[in-house]
Amino acid sequence: MTSSEAQAAPAGALDGVRVLDLSSVGPAARATRLLADYGAEVVKVGPVPRRAGAATVPPAYAYSGHRGMRRVLLDLKCDSGRDAFLDLARGADVVVESFRPGVVDRLGIGHGAVRAVNEGVVYCSTSGYGQSGPRRNWAGHDLNYLAVSGYLHCSGRDAGGVPALPGATVADIAAGGMHAALAVTAALLRRERTGHGEHLDVSVADGALGMMALYADEHLATGAEPGPGHYILTGRYACYGVYACADGEYLSVAAIEPAFWANLCRALGFERYIDAQTDDDAQDEIRAAVSAALETADRDEWVRRLGPADCCVAPVNRISEAVRDEQYLARGAVVDAEHPQAGAVEQISSLWAGTATPESPHRLPDQGTTDTAALLAEAGYDETRLAGLTAEGAIA
Repeated sequence: MTSSEAQAAPAGALDGVRVLDLSSVGPAARATRLLADYGAEVVKVGPVPRRAGAATVPPAYAYSGHRGMRRVLLDLKCDSGRDAFLDLARGADVVVESFRPGVVDRLGIGHGAVRAVNEGVVYCSTSGYGQSGPRRNWAGHDLNYLAVSGYLHCSGRDAGGVPALPGATVADIAAGGMHAALAVTAALLRRERTGHGEHLDVSVADGALGMMALYADEHLATGAEPGPGHYILTGRYACYGVYACADGEYLSVAAIEPAFWANLCRALGFERYIDAQTDDDAQDEIRAAVSAALETADRDEWVRRLGPADCCVAPVNRISEAVRDEQYLARGAVVDAEHPQAGAVEQISSLWAGTATPESPHRLPDQGTTDTAALLAEAGYDETRLAGLTAEGAIA
C-alpha cells in the first residue's frame, strides 16, 4: 500500500473501543471478529493453561488468525484472577461472554459486578436460547438453532427425504455473531446519546427465528405452512434451483423476475416457457427441459454464456474455486498474512463494508504468547504485583 493509499484509508468506525471477549469459539467469537474488523481493540480473555480444563482451542487460522487482537490469560475461579478481570473491565467499553446463563454471576464477573466498576459498560451475553425461557440452560449448536427456528424444515432434502445439513454455520454466523455485533454497535450508539450502558441478551435461536420472519409472518397472517416447494425461494418453480452440467459440476439459477426468466428461456431456446414461469402444472416439464439443456455443456461454459446475458446464474463453486474466483480477487477478498510459526499465509480479508483497510500483510499474533502483563500494567499493576499473580497461577 502506498503512503497516499494509507492516508486515504478510512479509520475504523470502532477505533478507541475496547472489547473484553470471554469466548473462544462460536457466535460470540464471530461477533468480536466483526467488531475487530471495524476497528475495535478486542482482548481475548482465556483461562491459564494448567487450569483450562476442557476449554476449546480453535486452530491458528480460525477467526482470521485473531488478527488485530490481544490476549490475556486469567484464572477467573480465584479471587485475584477475578479481580484482575474487573480491573481490566474498568477501562473496557464492551464485555462479550458466551457461558451458559448464570455462570458469569457465579464467577463474580457478571453484568452486575462489571457495572459496579464501570457504569457505562455494554455487556453482551450470547447464548443458545437466551437468558430466560424453559430452554435457557439447554446445550446446543448451530444445527439445533436452525432446526427449532424452522430454517431446516424449509431447506432442501437429501436423497432420503431428510432435511439436508447446511453448508455453513448460518446460525453461528448470522443469527448469533452478526446479531451480537449489531446489538453491541447499537448499544454503543445509544450510550453516546444517553451516557448509559446496558446488558444485551443475545439468543442465537431468537436470531434464527428472525431470519425466518418472511415465512413465519406469512404463516401468522394466513395460516400457511411454508416448507420445501412452498414458495419460489424453496423450489416451487424451475426458475429457481440448482442444475447439473455436462462435467458433473453445478449451476445455480435464480431467474425470479419475469424479465430474467425470459432472458434464460431465450438463451436456452425455450421461448415457449416464458409465460409459464409460475404455472404449477408445467413445472415438471420445464424443469426437465432446463436440466436436459444444461447437461449439454460444462458449467463454466454456461457461466460464460448466461452470466453476462442477465439470466441470474452463478457457478456452484468449491471453496478452492471460491477463493480464486475472479470477482472476489478483483474485490481484494484474499490477502496476505504473516504468522509467527506458519510464516506467509493467505486469508480472507475484512470484507464488511466500511471496515478500515488493514496493514498488508496482516500480522497475526502468536497464540503461544500473551499480553497479560502489558494489559494489567496499563490498568495500574506494578511488576511486583504481576510477579506475585504469576507465581500464584492467577495469570499467565
